[in-house]
Amino acid sequence: MGAFSVGAALLDGLVLAILEEKDTYGYQITKDIQAHFIISESTLYPVLRRLQKNGSLVTYDKPYQGRNRRYYQITPAGKSQLLQYRQEWQNYKRQVDYFMGEE
Repeated sequence: MGAFSVGAALLDGLVLAILEEKDTYGYQITKDIQAHFIISESTLYPVLRRLQKNGSLVTYDKPYQGRNRRYYQITPAGKSQLLQYRQEWQNYKRQVDYFMGEE
């Protein structure tokens, strides 16, 4: 966890990658990302709203301990977006690796 910030596109890609594995709720998504990056919970909810608004994910509620918990689920459009993010990440990584001596 260092000097490089996590930009909006990378956050979108991370959230979609998590949701590709399984449907889950916002707090768990935050914890999964926080295990590797410094990010606040308040940073994540605008990302989830943006991804929902652009059709990359949908929500549904499920009862949990007497109340509803909102779950997020990736859509086919979200899976297409994730594929595009993965391709762009590989290109970006190759370019950075060239200068950082990783090639």
